[in-house]
Amino acid sequence: MKQNEIINNIYQRHSVRQFTDENVNDELIKNILDAANQAPSAHNKQSWKFIVIKEKKKHDLAQLVADSSSNFIKPSSSILRMAARSIESAPVVIAVVNTGSLIEHGNDLFKVEKDLSNDFFRTMEIQSSAAATENLLLAATSLGLGSVWLGIMFLVKNKVLSFLGEEKGEFMAVIPVGYPKKISEGPLKKSLNYVVKELK
Repeated sequence: MKQNEIINNIYQRHSVRQFTDENVNDELIKNILDAANQAPSAHNKQSWKFIVIKEKKKHDLAQLVADSSSNFIKPSSSILRMAARSIESAPVVIAVVNTGSLIEHGNDLFKVEKDLSNDFFRTMEIQSSAAATENLLLAATSLGLGSVWLGIMFLVKNKVLSFLGEEKGEFMAVIPVGYPKKISEGPLKKSLNYVVKELK
């Protein structure tokens, strides 16, 4: 079956961790962020914020992550150092953070027990920001750029949020973006036979 452009981008997207020195211009960054901002979100609250990190701040973030790696044992320490190298290598890094506005909205809207409400809307904030992050990754791929979602950064999230000048809480993603240093393919995915369950 002939696939459309969106499906082709989904198949082409894979994690890129090393980048060339070529700059990513502001127009491309704006296009990526605009695509991320079109993601679905619970109650359309768009409870995310995108933080663009370049130059000295990017270097400082990489150093923060590398220094923090010594607080962990392997394999976490090794993966944090790898993340620091990816941050340093990329011309631009985009952080996606949750704002908490959906949690506030939910607590006002749904008169349920507060812990339940917080957990419910916290989960929906994470889902919404994850959708925005995936849009960002796919948009980067469609524009010939590479990117990687550095999930290991959750281990140092409070330090990262402080560095970004954001309040403590959930943060979704730190994503280096740039032109791939080498052309590569992503890993093979499991067959649908292993991941699909059908109920009738």
